[in-house]
Amino acid sequence: MDMAESEPMCPERLVMEHVTSRWGTLALIALLERPYRFSELRREIGRVSEKMLAQTLRTLERDGLVHRDAKPVIPPRVDYSLTGLGREAAEQVRDLALWTERRMAAVERAREAYDAAGARTTTASGVTASGPPS
Repeated sequence: MDMAESEPMCPERLVMEHVTSRWGTLALIALLERPYRFSELRREIGRVSEKMLAQTLRTLERDGLVHRDAKPVIPPRVDYSLTGLGREAAEQVRDLALWTERRMAAVERAREAYDAAGARTTTASGVTASGPPS
């Protein structure tokens, strides 16, 4: 194990990872609309397992981005909403998602040009490889 593997990840990078994860991004954007119950949020996001969504929400709650409100009723009711900090992060992530939607055609054109040119790439170790992987 080298030194980099044994060092803890910097806190900013860890939060960035939580906010920009696949399910973190989708949960934050959905919660911008309104508070959701767990099952509603899961349906809104789509294609996320119960376990993964629960883990994502727990992580975002720990980071202070999501508020979990468990009501003492039968059956149990738990609502999730954004904190002020979470709303700030969610707005940034939503703007990036909107930019991606607006600029996707340009990204696709760039990919096609890259693939058509059989672009040469240099790896981090300095080794040059020709074209995209086959």
